[in-house]
Amino acid sequence: MRSQPTSFEGGPMDGRTLPVLLGPTGHPPKWYEIPVPDPDGGAPEVLLYERVPAGYSKRLGLQKGWKYAYVPDARKPKLRWPWTKPTPPPMS
Repeated sequence: MRSQPTSFEGGPMDGRTLPVLLGPTGHPPKWYEIPVPDPDGGAPEVLLYERVPAGYSKRLGLQKGWKYAYVPDARKPKLRWPWTKPTPPPMS
């Protein structure tokens, strides 16, 4: 398996670079979860980072790679198959 050094922005991991395993398409995962153990022995807190483009080149506008941005109060979206119907909006 190949890995790629990927930078993290925001949250407790701000400014750090970690090697992240790449998938079969050569991209890192869309969401990266980091479990942080609770000092009191309770359930660990999970830090959630979302993959975003690291930037674009000036001349051609090509993407320069990926980075992870901290999402403080988000949930990882459920896996959806392409043939499933969209969820209906909630009734008011």
